[in-house]
Amino acid sequence: MIISCGEALIDMLPRQSTLGEACFAPYAGGAVFNTAIALGRLGAPSAFFSGISTDMLGEILADMLTASKVDTRYCARSAKPTTVAFVKLVDGQATYAFYDENTAGLLLTQDQLPQLPAAVSTLFFGGISLVNDPAATTYEALQFREAPARVTMIDPNIRLGFIAGKEGPYRARIERMIARADIVKLSDEDLHWLSGSGDVAQLARAILAQGPKLVFITEGAAGARAVTATQNRFVAAQKVTVADTVGAGDTFNAGALCALHEAGALTKARLSALTDAELDAALTLGTRSAAITVSRAGANPPWRSEL
Repeated sequence: MIISCGEALIDMLPRQSTLGEACFAPYAGGAVFNTAIALGRLGAPSAFFSGISTDMLGEILADMLTASKVDTRYCARSAKPTTVAFVKLVDGQATYAFYDENTAGLLLTQDQLPQLPAAVSTLFFGGISLVNDPAATTYEALQFREAPARVTMIDPNIRLGFIAGKEGPYRARIERMIARADIVKLSDEDLHWLSGSGDVAQLARAILAQGPKLVFITEGAAGARAVTATQNRFVAAQKVTVADTVGAGDTFNAGALCALHEAGALTKARLSALTDAELDAALTLGTRSAAITVSRAGANPPWRSEL
């Protein structure tokens, strides 16, 4: 089983009412939530750990998880409110304004960490859940506890507006978690924010030198790359008409993890000995799945039957 650990929130996406007025409509989302949903829809054994409210918006999140075949037994439910993100789209590219004060997700604490059965092979971390305490410290504590025995993956999915004024502590946490992780996924923009300018593959190898075994780099409309100590594999993205990019990277994460799961490669030993074909399969399922997500509005990952 793969447990996605991080934020669940409501994306308020810009729409037009039946009267022609500008408005916003609520959609279940959050980067890590989207990855859990996509894993379930792709047929991987998927579970989710987060603080989820019992309010009306929290029920939308819980219902979406269940409908997408995601195990919710590890979620910490509370009466605190749900995080909301208003989304602005410019030429299909999304920017976000987050409202996260005193929410069920933000106030997640270490005494709410679940005990995990042996069937859990992999934990995935990322998103805005790694920015603010106490939730950020809680998720890092879970990775610290589980990393010696299980595969962990991180995608920081950096939102510059959300980390403003907190860059130092945030960067330090991300660097610690990258060093513990087996798999790291970064967009090319996030890679350059963390590591500066330079060749993508060389910068990815510098990430590997910190401890991970595998680094995925997504390169926008061009495609995605997988880098190990001895390999540099690239798969071009499928050409589609883009509705918006909400959830694209999250879906890629799920596709890559699903392919590695199906290859029996989500163990520390196997991740150190991946074949070119296994890397190509992970990149291909990731990019194909993400292509469907960007072709429709909002974070709406595909079911396996749609591929």
